[in-house]
Amino acid sequence: MPMADEAFVVFNRHAQQLRLDTLVRLRWLAVIGQSTAVAGVHFGLGFPLPFGLCFLVIAVSAWLNIALRIRYPVSYRLGDGAASVLLGYDILQLAALLYLTGGLDNPFSLLFLAPVLISATALPPWRTLALGLLAMACATGLAFVHQPLPWRPGEVFQLPFLYTAGIWAAIFLGLSFTGIYAWRVAEEARQLADALSATELVLAREQHLSQLDGLAAAAAHELGTPLATIALVAKELSRQSSPDSAMGEDIALLREQVERCRGILGKLTSLGTEEASPLESLTLHHLIEEVAGPQRPFGVPISVFLSGEPPEPVCRRNPGMLYGLGNLVDNALDFARSKVDIRAYWDAETVSIAVADDGAGFAPEVLLRLGEPYVTTRGVGRRAGGEASGLGLGLFIAKTLLERSGATLAFRNAAAPAQGAVVTISWPRAAFERTSVVA
Repeated sequence: MPMADEAFVVFNRHAQQLRLDTLVRLRWLAVIGQSTAVAGVHFGLGFPLPFGLCFLVIAVSAWLNIALRIRYPVSYRLGDGAASVLLGYDILQLAALLYLTGGLDNPFSLLFLAPVLISATALPPWRTLALGLLAMACATGLAFVHQPLPWRPGEVFQLPFLYTAGIWAAIFLGLSFTGIYAWRVAEEARQLADALSATELVLAREQHLSQLDGLAAAAAHELGTPLATIALVAKELSRQSSPDSAMGEDIALLREQVERCRGILGKLTSLGTEEASPLESLTLHHLIEEVAGPQRPFGVPISVFLSGEPPEPVCRRNPGMLYGLGNLVDNALDFARSKVDIRAYWDAETVSIAVADDGAGFAPEVLLRLGEPYVTTRGVGRRAGGEASGLGLGLFIAKTLLERSGATLAFRNAAAPAQGAVVTISWPRAAFERTSVVA
């Protein structure tokens, strides 16, 4: 992988790490909420509780927040280990506060869910599991060992142990369900972000290629003045020397090469500004052949069928379209048993290309999700050598690039008794024949 690509991937992973500022802000909310609850119970309701110890536990969190804010900048992002330690501290701090105020009998014991939920959205699963086990260990201890729940003076509030066990079970189920649910949602978001980053790399390379035209034209413009000076000096030298002399032959050669350079610079200057050359325009048949040609040596016959009323659609050479179609043909060859058919159809409104193979077809469980990132098509391919055929990004990138050209894609399995997969790409004819490359 090129260094620029590696740097892009590292930056993308770093950007997905949890920001310290996020945890600090959430902890300030917890400090304010805990302080309000303790003060409200003690002063508002008049219930006795270890007020000083409770505020000491809360003050430790406030001091930690202040220290973190002083030590690190707002934009600092935490590694997985540091984030796990801070979330583990939040669980222990909450457990200490609950120990002083009734244990699991305290309705705020539900807040054990919060640190684990944050971990599920930002940290690896095994770290979330560790934090979940820590929270359950604290909840289990609090079920048996805790100070009495603050209540009216002279009265003791005691819940039946069976009810306390029900609260423990509710916390356990809440941690399990919300943790798994939040992790799954966050993982899908991370996969989509990674896949979009990969697509951006492909599109960036395409953009760099298109920018070369402008750079070449600028270089040609800058070289035009010194080349004109060389041509003028060569012309003056040719007048002063005999054509039959050795120097005369050299000067004639110099003038010939100057004219050649002028012609080359003239072509470079016109890049990106002149009308599309014949090589930049492709008929539908030529487009298919350019995609299928490099795949023919792999031993699987590729048949091309075209149908439609003249004139045949013509498009401009589009690297994104070529890459997308090439990926679909390559995927069909990977899973075909004996042949691949490419059928093209056009009319006054639409242009369609169907790529079909005679392999096992798409698995039912992935058919409706094809085109999403990290969804592999059909497992192990013919050319995969018994190994997994990829991460599922190729089809996602191909679909994205083709859709940028105005196409829509449909995936299905061939109707019985035929076998295999069929991918149909359809464009409005106006979009397919657009004279400029779609940005």
